[in-house]
Amino acid sequence: MKNDLRIVNLSTYTSPTVKEVRSQEFVSYGDDNNYYQHLIDLYNGSPTNNACVTAISEMIYGKGLDATDSNRKPDQYAQMVSLFNADCIRKVVYDLKLMGQCALQVIYSKDRSKIVTLEHIPVETLRAEKCNDKGEIEAYFYHYDWAKYKKSDELKRIPAFGTSKDGLEIMYIKPYRAGFKYYSPVDYQGGTQYAELEEEISNYHLNNIMNGLAPSMLINFNNGTPDPEQRELIERRIYEKFSGSSNAGKFILAFNDNAETAADIQPIQLSDAHNQYQFLSDESSRKILVSHRVVSPMLLGIKDNTGLGNNADELKTATILMDNTVIRPFQRLLIESFEQILAYNNISLNLYFKTLQPLEFTDLDNVEDSETREEETGVKMSKEDLTDEEFDIILDELRGETISNRWEAVDAREQSDDNESIEDWAVKHIDSKEEQLEKKSIDSKKSGFSYLDKSLYKVRYRFSEKYISGKSRQFCRIMMSRSNRGVVYRVEDIDKASNAGVNKSFGHQGKAYDLFRYKGGVNCGHRWEEVLYRLKSKTMKKVIQNYDEVNKIPKSYAPTPRGYKDAEKAPKDMKDQGHHPNYKG
Repeated sequence: MKNDLRIVNLSTYTSPTVKEVRSQEFVSYGDDNNYYQHLIDLYNGSPTNNACVTAISEMIYGKGLDATDSNRKPDQYAQMVSLFNADCIRKVVYDLKLMGQCALQVIYSKDRSKIVTLEHIPVETLRAEKCNDKGEIEAYFYHYDWAKYKKSDELKRIPAFGTSKDGLEIMYIKPYRAGFKYYSPVDYQGGTQYAELEEEISNYHLNNIMNGLAPSMLINFNNGTPDPEQRELIERRIYEKFSGSSNAGKFILAFNDNAETAADIQPIQLSDAHNQYQFLSDESSRKILVSHRVVSPMLLGIKDNTGLGNNADELKTATILMDNTVIRPFQRLLIESFEQILAYNNISLNLYFKTLQPLEFTDLDNVEDSETREEETGVKMSKEDLTDEEFDIILDELRGETISNRWEAVDAREQSDDNESIEDWAVKHIDSKEEQLEKKSIDSKKSGFSYLDKSLYKVRYRFSEKYISGKSRQFCRIMMSRSNRGVVYRVEDIDKASNAGVNKSFGHQGKAYDLFRYKGGVNCGHRWEEVLYRLKSKTMKKVIQNYDEVNKIPKSYAPTPRGYKDAEKAPKDMKDQGHHPNYKG
């Protein structure tokens, strides 16, 4: 009688394989071409892996996609919002974290002049086409379930983004990984075996409890050694039926000819078993967190042994580090791909994902410009948060002009109904000793016609400060900055800006208001001044009465501007400090 000892090897961990098979056009991912399903199973089976993938994907998406220059480019921003549907982007972000890559269906207009729609496509339904001679992937093949794929099935071939003239293309987004050309392993690839181990441990304990906590058994056959063929058969059948965590606590019922030849069944009592299982469980959880680069478990809602209050500073540091080292790279990868799509539609925006992290956890010590501040905090810039240069662009409807050096300012006054007429005011500043003005010397008007433009003089309006305040609104700061640079305005410019709603956020209920009358809004300490200009060394008192106006007043324009009556008043001096009559404080 000889003892025969056999060791049965359980399955070992292997990295995902990428196969190019000569007989098929697509490239397989995994030994069974179903590695994506393996990742989904690990997500569903491992609680720690599930928490990491879910939480990090939510951090990446945050509160959605936005743009720091939305105020300056409202039309482009509206197109972007319409194109990048929130539900679609949320799914893309989830796929990128769970699967290591993601994909979008890019749908063009009939003439391919623009991209009209973006739709999410589950990345597990796609397989890459073999590369061309230049090493480029030109298309992807679609199948609704690759586990059920048969060679007789007809696959749908979809061109890759930018490789065809079709109406539908695939934007395939994946990070670079050394040694992988077609597919990209997940960033937590090194922790997948621990996710599987965690799942098996939970399965073992569950089945052990369901089977009454009965231990596993070692079976000794004491009736001799069978021939090799029989041994192989017995070994295979026992392995197939009783191996694996799902069969914990099972027992074998043996039928024998008599008691003398009965199998001897002995329970295997694992010494210190609870500590060993606890170690495996804790070790699996730790290694999964490491593979996901989770700086602190508390960021995912996993409580550690120390108090939250004592770890407040540590949690803040962990949040900033996690955001910069883990979350931002994912976001940057997505944004770079999104920018390619927008560029096709001639849209250029500074995209960012609005963050979920608390505002007090945001590091703003070295942030100076408002756009970066918006990216870091996710708090949308208001016009009051813009730099002077940025806000200056927004005030396109109130650009004004700088008067030519052929003209000189000879007087300025507060506008008032009690003022003498502009004509009489101008006569006082005409030097009668100067020679008569010739029509050919009349200056061309940079900002167009104004009904206050005459042959020898013209009147413009200047924004000025009546009450000095260190807390002026940005509109007023920009207007004063322009005044200091010599910028003045036609009355028509001010009316046009009022109608266009410039600075309307400070109007009653956010509506457009009269800039001539209410300037920067309620409690504003600024006013408009009338400035009289005359041509240098070319004026004469009698010429004003002898020469016609250079341009006739257009019939469509009323010579009295809106708010002209209160142009000289600062809103602080008005009734209710410039509040709308319907305002109820």
